[in-house]
Amino acid sequence: MDFQFYLGCAVWAYKGWVGDFYPRGSRSTEFLQLYSDRLATVEVNSTFYVIPDRQTVERWAKDTPANFKFCPKFPKQLTHNGLLLPYIDRALHFLGLMSGFGDRLGVLFVQLPPSYSPVNFVDLESFLRALPTKNYQISLEVRHGDWFKAPHCDRLNTLLQNLGVGRVLLDSRPIYDLPSGDEIDPALSIPVQQERRKPNLPLQPLVTAPFSIVRFISHPDRDLNIRFWQEWVTYLQDWLVNGTQIYFFMHCPIEERSPHNAKYFQEMLEKANVPVPALPWNDLTPPPQQLTLF
Repeated sequence: MDFQFYLGCAVWAYKGWVGDFYPRGSRSTEFLQLYSDRLATVEVNSTFYVIPDRQTVERWAKDTPANFKFCPKFPKQLTHNGLLLPYIDRALHFLGLMSGFGDRLGVLFVQLPPSYSPVNFVDLESFLRALPTKNYQISLEVRHGDWFKAPHCDRLNTLLQNLGVGRVLLDSRPIYDLPSGDEIDPALSIPVQQERRKPNLPLQPLVTAPFSIVRFISHPDRDLNIRFWQEWVTYLQDWLVNGTQIYFFMHCPIEERSPHNAKYFQEMLEKANVPVPALPWNDLTPPPQQLTLF
């Protein structure tokens, strides 16, 4: 049975999580199983750079429990080389490979580069119409600023609604809307500045399909995220009650903090009585504490 809400991070193979999110001494071959014992979904960003073979996809699926979901990103060789329609055959091949996830496959998403503007609307429409959206859940992330302005935003949203394609909601506000002066820890400023390679685009919190992806770029200082998370609590309450399936991915410039930011957000949702399933993380037995004489 599928859940309505899935919470996760952008990666699972992160060595910096060993000794904290993952137990001390964990091996890289165990990372996916350990990750899926704690969180419900993962954004498969690696497929943007390298397309795995069918055997790898099937092995990943077998290493995860029931109800876990993978959300692969379309490869950049298909989405970042100008027009999209010339790559439709390769896109269909990619979807065929991703079907190897079986019931572990969640929403796949197409991320367009900032250079892809509404001038290319006909190409985008032709590409999306050629995808088997009846067989796969597919979402779109646009990054050119004009897509967020009238009349282009309305035209895009209407297209997505007609095709049953989701809208990826990128929220990068926490890394741009910062306090000044001594209010921010100087040790956090460099990674935050580096993370600003992600676009500073308006957030338009709407859904265009029975499912949606939220990519939240959290600030390493947890408290600076809270007012934005409070907004998301309200949005998610409305969407989930109305039957929309949401995949919420927690990013962070300091990746060590992503899982704990996700867990804190989960606790906010639960306290607000938002209908979300419990994290599998909560069911894990904590490691034994070393006894001392004092």
